Amino acid sequence: MNFGVALGRLHPGFFVDVTLEAELLGYESVWLPEHLVLTQQMSRSPHPGETHPPVPPETPVFDAFAYLAYLAGRTERIRLGTHVYNIGLRHPFTTARGVQTVDLLSGGRLEFGIGASWLEEEWIATQLDFQTRGRRVDEAVEVCKQLWSEAIAEYHGEFFSFEHVVFEPKCFQHPWPPILIGGESAAALKRAARSGDGWIGIHHTFESALGPIERLHALLSHYGRDREGFQIVLGGEVSSRDDIARWEELGVTRLIVAPWRRSRDAIEGLRQFASDLMSTCSKITDDDGKGPERAAS
Repeated sequence: MNFGVALGRLHPGFFVDVTLEAELLGYESVWLPEHLVLTQQMSRSPHPGETHPPVPPETPVFDAFAYLAYLAGRTERIRLGTHVYNIGLRHPFTTARGVQTVDLLSGGRLEFGIGASWLEEEWIATQLDFQTRGRRVDEAVEVCKQLWSEAIAEYHGEFFSFEHVVFEPKCFQHPWPPILIGGESAAALKRAARSGDGWIGIHHTFESALGPIERLHALLSHYGRDREGFQIVLGGEVSSRDDIARWEELGVTRLIVAPWRRSRDAIEGLRQFASDLMSTCSKITDDDGKGPERAAS
């Protein structure tokens, strides 16, 4: 089991210190949420059955690729993920370039979590059709994969069309960084099983995770894909090693955790969680037995 850290559960002032500490403690990844804009009036929710938006409009938001590139320069080993990037709101040329840049600067540590987006007003503000978001996401993913893998790319679709473009250099990870497709809907699960390298879900209980994971396994078989190597990533509570074993039995490959109540308690919470529950609970050290030096935050 890999353990990621939910940066979105923190005040932004703690992002850097928590990331640095997470790397020292042996956490595998950190995950940054993003939006292009948040509107004053918001409806819908990414959580099934809920209609109230989970974030207030004044929530601080940062450019995901710029921030992850900065974290890449401050770290050496920890993987850097988006949870999730609203790929349909951008032209795929812009997305592909951002992904490629972070992946190269980090030495191949990017995990690219994407979603079709739940905030309709964000689409209205950007003058895009919310009702076509799924098809737009599918095309954007196809275009990005071509740019990352082909010497000369050409595409003609419903939303994007171009001839003979060259995209260099290619990503550090070949053919591209892992694409983890988020969303809890039937369409999102199909998209993940059909064209993703994994699925990234919201916070779940054992009971609520069972349905989508079983559906993913069935869809992978339907599309002739092997479960081996397909990532299943979600947030979930862990209070014992038995809980970790239960998540593994369900097929979860990475848990994104936030073992704190307040941002100022995050580092101590990470230390306690690592000591109590992670198999790699000792701090990572250099060959001389000393931890890697960190610049002052």
